[in-house]
This record gives sequence, C-alpha cells and structure tokens, in this order.
Amino acid sequence: MTAMGRHLHSAQRPGNRNAAADRAAVDAAWHVLEAANELGDETTVAACRRIIDASLNGVGADNADLQRVADYFR
Repeated sequence: MTAMGRHLHSAQRPGNRNAAADRAAVDAAWHVLEAANELGDETTVAACRRIIDASLNGVGADNADLQRVADYFR
C-alpha cells in the first residue's frame, strides 16, 4: 500500500457517518485505477481520480463514478 493509501485509511472526517463506506470506495478506486491504467481505460481512470479527489476534499463522490468502479471487475 502506498503512503497516500495509508493516509486515506487513517483520515477522520468529522460528521461523516459513512466513513467506512467512503474508505471502501476509495480502496476500490485505487485498485481499479491501477488496473484501468494498465489497460488504457482513460474513462475509468478519470472516474477513479474523481472518487479519490472527492475523498481527499471531504465531499461525496458522484454515484455514476462509484458504480463504474463497483462494476469494473464484473
């Protein structure tokens, strides 16, 4: 796991009742980002980056991006 990945796992955002779900989505986004990069899937790479950026900024990610990541390995 990268240093940034560890940072995301330890981040605590006050008032975020779905912190575990957010961490799971960001974790998945990192895994999918790696695979999408290797496959040249730029649309999915962009979705993963938006999810990761949203988490770093303390805001919710777009549902379409979350769905793309959730369905990536299906």
